[in-house]
Amino acid sequence: MNEPDGALRILIADDHPAMRDGLALAIAQQSNMAVVGVASDGVDAVNQFSTLRPDGVLMDLQMPRKSGLQAIADIRAISDDARVVVLTSYAGDARVARALALGATSYILKTAPTEAIIAAIRSACNGRTVLGPDVSYELKLHRGMEPLSPREISVLRLIASGKHNRRIGEELNVSEDTVKSRIKNILAKLNAHDRSHAVALALKRGFLDH
Repeated sequence: MNEPDGALRILIADDHPAMRDGLALAIAQQSNMAVVGVASDGVDAVNQFSTLRPDGVLMDLQMPRKSGLQAIADIRAISDDARVVVLTSYAGDARVARALALGATSYILKTAPTEAIIAAIRSACNGRTVLGPDVSYELKLHRGMEPLSPREISVLRLIASGKHNRRIGEELNVSEDTVKSRIKNILAKLNAHDRSHAVALALKRGFLDH
């Protein structure tokens, strides 16, 4: 791919061809940016980053073989200077917090205008964090709320798969009373009416992402 001298070199990782093509076209129209690679899954994204060492990465979260979150962690393990802009359809405060904790520089939604996406890439390449307005709203909405613990998330995953309390206890090697206690904590933390509501809220907020 042609790279103008001094251009910001961008890698696009997204499993939807139309999205990749649209982003590549938008970036190609910028005088000081160039697409140096495209990846359709998380494994390819990590491999291409290792080879190309781009200035910035546009990273979808929902991808085959390896999720965007896992890819971010792997890319940051290769280079702690990596600049990754999460570009996804999903907000959710827990999801955003995890992406940033893993090393993402910025987080914006695919519904953002093209010029906002381009601006976020430029800012990220310069080390500045950009959070889309919907993303900022989700973080503000749940600020100060206690997150689910890893043990509570383990219980919730099994609830989501249809397991009853006794079976959950057997799989986690804990008593049924312990399972009930964790479920009580989950409902309180999520302000959920019941188990099904808790699963729905946890999915929306990103607690159950892999």
